[in-house]
Amino acid sequence: MAADWGLLIIRIIVGLAFVGHGAQKLFGWFGGYGLKGTGGWFESIGVRPGVLMAFGVGLFELAGGLLFALGFWMPLAAVLIVLPMIGAIATVHGKNGFWATANGYELNLVFAIVAIGIALIGPGSYSL
Repeated sequence: MAADWGLLIIRIIVGLAFVGHGAQKLFGWFGGYGLKGTGGWFESIGVRPGVLMAFGVGLFELAGGLLFALGFWMPLAAVLIVLPMIGAIATVHGKNGFWATANGYELNLVFAIVAIGIALIGPGSYSL
């Protein structure tokens, strides 16, 4: 029972964080830059075609976060979360070392491991 509540809390917080990140990229919500702005930034770091990649990453984050929060299709939810985190580590954060204070990959790794861990454990009783 307590484990189910713990899983629910983790799923909701992490899932909604990813919904928010996806909405930033897709719609410019929550202080984001939308497809054009995110696509332009992607292009500036060598990720091309920028707008298409921004759409893909935004869609993965939004859909993955929603599925994760709901506890539905957890293996797919985890993949949709982990792939953008691998991309972020490979293109932006990896070269900066581990710690987030240096713009490193710490948080990307934590998000990926949480997604994988919950997918392996299962979403708990309070899920779809």
